[in-house]
Amino acid sequence: MSSSLFDRTDYPTLRDVVYLNQASLGLIGKPAVDAMTGFLEGVGRHGNTYMSDEDEAGFLDGLRSKAAQLLRSDPDRVAILASASELLGQIPFILAPAAGTKIVAVSTDFPAITRPWLQFAERGGCRVDFAHDDPDFDLTGELVQRIDGETAVVTVGSVQYATGTVVDVPRLREATKQAGVRLVVDATQEAGATNRPIGSWEADVVVSSGYKWLGGHGGVAIGVISRQLLEEPPALPGWMSAPEPFDFDATHLLLAPDARRYTQSTISYASAVGLTAAIDQILDFGLDNIERAASDLAHLLVGELRPSGWHPLRELGDPSASDHIVSLSHDGIDMGQVTRRLRTLGIVAGGRGGRLRVSLAPYNNEDDVLDLVRALGQL
Repeated sequence: MSSSLFDRTDYPTLRDVVYLNQASLGLIGKPAVDAMTGFLEGVGRHGNTYMSDEDEAGFLDGLRSKAAQLLRSDPDRVAILASASELLGQIPFILAPAAGTKIVAVSTDFPAITRPWLQFAERGGCRVDFAHDDPDFDLTGELVQRIDGETAVVTVGSVQYATGTVVDVPRLREATKQAGVRLVVDATQEAGATNRPIGSWEADVVVSSGYKWLGGHGGVAIGVISRQLLEEPPALPGWMSAPEPFDFDATHLLLAPDARRYTQSTISYASAVGLTAAIDQILDFGLDNIERAASDLAHLLVGELRPSGWHPLRELGDPSASDHIVSLSHDGIDMGQVTRRLRTLGIVAGGRGGRLRVSLAPYNNEDDVLDLVRALGQL
């Protein structure tokens, strides 16, 4: 039997439901919750009584260090943000591609990745060329084929949120580098779930929300900024972007020399503390073990469902198929009805792109998968 990696008693939700939806609003484990409530009770609710200006200025350093370890990056390249969208929204105005150039994106990618560029295009700054996540084709190859002399930027989710399709980022980076094209990657649907070396992809920007597989709560995100991009000012610097934020010089644009320049303002410190604890847990168990556990469950799921006519968008074992996000379909079945019916049976999964999206986390076990198989059999 495939048991869970994480202690299931740390997730009280699992007493009531089978949760297979970490790709959406993920469950938060007891270590992170304890850290957040401990901060709120012991520090946060007391204002500056137990947190001086100096304490606040360095408060995010612990998270930055842990995130660097997880992402395999240098700490001075790690940005702490209030959300992934906060950084993704600035990128078009930081990179500022010339008028008439082309931005390559994926038509079914998460909107936070594409909408800033669509807005930039409406202002006449560029045009957006969409590749398509077709299961009969390699998405990475589709992106590479669209790179030409007019291309300025490629922007993409490293694992597609709706389908689990994996982008070969090193291969894509090699193609963009040869063409002199910038690369922006959202790793939100991958960070904490796979063992790929996200921080060494050499993209201009890699960003991830702090929830989902990282195990935190909303209100904090992490990013890795390239050395080249760190030479440019953020599009929207804030008061915390300065080398010494509490100097409060309102007459000069003072920017930290490292990725601290991307922290705009006071963020959810409770969420930052929780994310630090959650990353600690991931590091303790090891990304290779987390990835392997998801693979075991995914193969069990697909193998058990195949005789009843369910099939994955991409076959497991295909380099373009993830194991922690499995996108399933069945001829003639309305997936909206499926997800609603599953909820009545105490199973929470996602419906995305007209398919059933099953996302597997370290707290899931074989029983969760078999419960889903039995429930789908009833349909």
